[in-house]
Amino acid sequence: MRLEIYEAILRKWQRTVNLVGSSTVDRIWERHFADSLQLAPLAGAWNNWIDIGSGAGFPGLVIALTAADSGRVVHLVESDRRKAAFLAEVSRETGASVQIHVDRIERVVPELISMIRFDIISARALAPLKVLIGYARPVLLQGGRGLFFKGKELAAELTNLSGRDSVTYETVTSLTDPAARIVIVQSLKS
Repeated sequence: MRLEIYEAILRKWQRTVNLVGSSTVDRIWERHFADSLQLAPLAGAWNNWIDIGSGAGFPGLVIALTAADSGRVVHLVESDRRKAAFLAEVSRETGASVQIHVDRIERVVPELISMIRFDIISARALAPLKVLIGYARPVLLQGGRGLFFKGKELAAELTNLSGRDSVTYETVTSLTDPAARIVIVQSLKS
């Protein structure tokens, strides 16, 4: 029911705000909802989740809907005010347990980790892996785990990971796209 409400609001807003690729609107359930939901078993136990560059709410808002009424909270970070307004409307209409932060990732994450310990940080279609790990660094250094969707360029992105940090990760084949992977960042050491 909640995902059906989400879908209806997304279709309505998509007419005026570019939330998802136009070619994927008719495949919302597989391309966006199922894709996002595959993170739930990979996350394991969690209480606080932060999704960066949330856009239309994938995967963060979908995960929040699976955790509704559980006391767990997903923080959505989105700098685009129109997309954040969309996230707020879906959240209101579905009762999702989210907090929406309308600002840049570089400002929000350091501020939040001084108050909250995040178990999971996620992103989908946001940036190269090296950049994602930079954004996620404060969460990872506190023992959180990263769940990042990546496409066919993953091998090149993994090659470019070298730097000041030692990253422990594994990759899992996406259930919705055999060419895509989910990178699970287990730990980060300076």
